Amino acid sequence: GNDISNELTAKVGISSVSIENARLNMQTEIGSKTFQDVKQNAENVWNDALSVIEVKLKSEEQKKIFYTALYHTLIVPNIYSDVDGSYTGRDFKVHKSDFDYYTVFSLWDTYRAAHPLYNLIYPEKNVDFVRTMLKQYEQGGLLPVWELSSNETFCMIGYHSVPVIADAMQKGLKGFDYELAYDAMKNSANRNHFGIKQYIERGYISM
Repeated sequence: GNDISNELTAKVGISSVSIENARLNMQTEIGSKTFQDVKQNAENVWNDALSVIEVKLKSEEQKKIFYTALYHTLIVPNIYSDVDGSYTGRDFKVHKSDFDYYTVFSLWDTYRAAHPLYNLIYPEKNVDFVRTMLKQYEQGGLLPVWELSSNETFCMIGYHSVPVIADAMQKGLKGFDYELAYDAMKNSANRNHFGIKQYIERGYISM
């Protein structure tokens, strides 16, 4: 019935590091907040994120389409570090970060338009994306190709971290090591894997 005593509220925390950190994340981010508190906070965060662009369109339907598309650009990458900065790195060891460390770099899908857009409207986020990529290079020896939860899936060709980082550098974004970024990009371009050797020698990859 409508008896409020029949309602059950579940609070969930996740972590790549430990059960204790999952509990800490939940306690820090939710704590004693009610469902309505969390819902309202989510609405506020999304409204702030989407209000970076103000559009004037002929119809509410067009506006809905535009902001739904903008919302879709922000579903991933996801913050992977815990509230205390801990995260599981590409070497599967626990590290601590002083910035938001991310996961889910589906770069084959995002390097052309999504990341250049982030550079323009969410530059501080894209700086953290690049910083994450460079940490993954330092800890795993490779810039992400298609990374998921500290695992390189290699489910696409190429090395599309490079145009993301180069675009951020071209636009003058600060907050990451340009020399390290240059070394990482050269490393990706010169690795002898996934047909790169054939491409360098012939200018194409034969079947």
